[in-house]
Parts: sequence; C-alpha cells; structure tokens
Amino acid sequence: MIVVKMGGAQGVNLSAVCQDVAELIRQGEAVVFVHGGSNETNELSEKLGMTPRFITTVTGFTSRYTDRKTLETFCMATAKINMTLVEHLQKAGVNALGLSGVDGKLLCAKRNEAIKIVENGKRMVIRDDFTGKIEQVNAGLIQMLLSAGLTPVIQPMAISEAGDALNVDADRAAAIIAGAIHAQQLILLTHVPGLLRSFPDESSLITHIDRRSVETALEVAEGRMKKKVLGAIEALELGVEKIVFADGRVEHPLLGALGGQGTTIS
Repeated sequence: MIVVKMGGAQGVNLSAVCQDVAELIRQGEAVVFVHGGSNETNELSEKLGMTPRFITTVTGFTSRYTDRKTLETFCMATAKINMTLVEHLQKAGVNALGLSGVDGKLLCAKRNEAIKIVENGKRMVIRDDFTGKIEQVNAGLIQMLLSAGLTPVIQPMAISEAGDALNVDADRAAAIIAGAIHAQQLILLTHVPGLLRSFPDESSLITHIDRRSVETALEVAEGRMKKKVLGAIEALELGVEKIVFADGRVEHPLLGALGGQGTTIS
C-alpha cells in the first residue's frame, strides 16, 4: 500500500501524477492520495481581497495563519483541488472518491488553542487560529473505501473534539494516515527534486538518508521542506518502511520516485 501526498505549490504535474496512480493501481497496488492547497489558497485569498498571512513558531516552523475567514477560504480552495484531482483520476480510469478529513471523522485533531510565534522580532501568542494536530485517523473508513475498489483523495482538513473544522498540515496528515493504514511507502511530491543540501541548488540533492539519522535532515531543510521532514520522522515512528521526497514536475513523478529518484529515507 502506498500513500501519495501531492503538494499545493505551483509546477507539480497533476496529470502525470494521476496517470502514474492509474498505472500503480493497474499493477495491483492500493493507493491513498492526500493533497495540499497552499498556492490555490493564496490565489483565492488575493481575489477575495485578503492578504495571506504566515506565522513562524518559536521552534522555527512556518504555517498559514488561519482565522475563521481564512479557514473558509482554505476549504474552498482545497475543495476545488480535490474535485480536480478526482476528475483527472476518473479520466485516467481510477474510481476515485474525494473527501475531507472532516467527513466521517476521517481525521480527528486537537485544536491549537494558543500558538507561540515570533513576529518582527517579538514573541506573541495567537489564540484565534483554526489549525490542529491530528490525533486519530479513521483507518477503518479508508480500508472500507479501498475494499470497495475506491481510491480515496483526501482534502487536508480535520475535525476537533468540539466539532470545529480545522486546517491541518497535509504532509503530516499524509504521514499519520500512512502509519494508521500500515502503508509500506509514503511518497511526498513537491516542486524540487527532493531534499537539497543547499536550497535552491538542485544539484545539491541528497539521494538517501538513513532512518537512524533522519532528524539531522531538519538542519538542512528550508521552508516547507521542514514540515515534510517532520512528517517523515512521524511516519517512520508509526512503522512506515520507506519515505521518498520526489519531484512532482517530471513526466513520471510516482514511477520515478519508486524507481529511486528523489530523496529516499529507509
């Protein structure tokens, strides 16, 4: 079983990814698809007259500031991506089914009640953020869909204990889902060849990281790649055997990743 996460950045070859998913399914592989939506959310926010805001925690991780209005914009943007992916997969012969982590309590998360951030050199606390950390996956629902011959395409949202919809990090969601359904591999597609030792120099690609030293990858990861490395660490801890950071811009993103392209953690 393979969990595929497609990033929300520009440049990812959506059609090629879906064709590769179709080929893997023809080969008898079960695939679960998770996607992001950062670029689409930025574009929609600007069309609605909202300036996207990103916050950096005191530990150095950057994420989207998500008040209720931003949450609704994020939901609209990622729902569009979800439908587009399902459409492409159906054209490729895959019986895909789109759903969000809110549906059927697929992803249950604890809301971040107070986030300590650094802004303009000052420490602040954000208390109106609708983001959360996933604590539980409805693995039975995913298995039921796979058993019915459906390929789940999951929008990165979760439900809180209080019943609030939450924005959750798609990379970490994919990692936790992979662990919950006992996937053998997790492939994280992005708009670079993999983990780069000297970002943005693509010739500095790190091709392999031993799972025993994966935490050292956080030292070289830049920007969004930090969340991907964090997700890889969580996936390993949950029993996933192999994680690949791969280039989603190429002609065969998934087949290339399975063939050794990108950064492999094993």
